[in-house]
Amino acid sequence: MASDLVGYETRGPAAIIRMNNPAHRNPMSRDLLDQLSAAVTRASADAAVRAIIITGSGPAFCAGMDLTEARASLARVTSAATGTDWPEARHGEEVLDQVYNCGKPTIAAVNGVAAGNGAGLVSVCDIALMASEAHIGYPEMRSGIQAAMVVLHLMRLVGERVSRYLLLTGELIDAQTAQQIGLVNRVVPGDQLLDAAVDCATKIALNAPQAEAKTKLLLRRFSGQAMGLQMTDYTAMPHLEGEARVGLEAFFSHQRPPWAPAPPPASPTH
Repeated sequence: MASDLVGYETRGPAAIIRMNNPAHRNPMSRDLLDQLSAAVTRASADAAVRAIIITGSGPAFCAGMDLTEARASLARVTSAATGTDWPEARHGEEVLDQVYNCGKPTIAAVNGVAAGNGAGLVSVCDIALMASEAHIGYPEMRSGIQAAMVVLHLMRLVGERVSRYLLLTGELIDAQTAQQIGLVNRVVPGDQLLDAAVDCATKIALNAPQAEAKTKLLLRRFSGQAMGLQMTDYTAMPHLEGEARVGLEAFFSHQRPPWAPAPPPASPTH
């Protein structure tokens, strides 16, 4: 397993979990997901930790799926005779579900772009703070990848009308818009983001632990969507076939996928 793809430190009552592959915009590779899951488990077991902060290194929070692994998976299932299952994508959903069901309050500190499952990670946290220069969105359908578990969490937070817009346009919205629609709680300058998240964790630490735990159970039980059901009731095992295959192949070959309209002709110059 690659080392140091996820950093872990404590500051006051907070555990700070930092995705740490900035050169590739902190994508959700198998190793990063494994380390992220282990870090959440570690923080959950530490009685001194009262809140968990998840953030990213460098200019991005998390750009979503790991394109290098997606390309390798595409080649593997093309040559294999054992079907087209995409377990890496399913693993991402499992880790999002772990964060959503975490017994301790979770805070997303969105330091940069959060796309696809990166945006999904923001939506499963209890509280979300966002740097003023950051953006968030769900552009995965442009590559033929259907939105899956993230649909439920997005609708739970912002409602159906806004969810339809974000998912169907794939637009990356700015931090101020994300706050206006209720996708994040606060927007702060980037250089103040982590301090603001730790301050939020310090406020959380004033809660009585058992009362807090029971309140989190109630929040999950009476959420706007039936999140207690198994995710497989909503999304099947992701597959690398059909449009997903075509879209990713087009992306990796720097071609326009067949469903995307051709760009308009350039205006004649005079």
